[in-house]
Amino acid sequence: GVTPAAPWRVKAVTVMPRYRLAITFQDGMSGIVDMSGLAAAKNPGIYSELADHALFDQAYIEVGVVTWPNGADLDPTWMHEQIAQGKTWVVPF
Repeated sequence: GVTPAAPWRVKAVTVMPRYRLAITFQDGMSGIVDMSGLAAAKNPGIYSELADHALFDQAYIEVGVVTWPNGADLDPTWMHEQIAQGKTWVVPF
């Protein structure tokens, strides 16, 4: 298989309450991705299905990217940059 080695690739993800994810990157940096704005978002596009906790809770890593079964994913480079600025990144919807 492919082992993503870029420092900004996701190494571990843990689903937390209230639409949050605990993330650890290949370089050891870690933080929280807060997607709680999802529930009130007016037009979250492909992310709208993630308002269903059962689907949100199915987050997994595919080649260093946080992904969901409906095809939604989060850009690991953007996550890494945002978490590097503070330990929690509130995703804008």
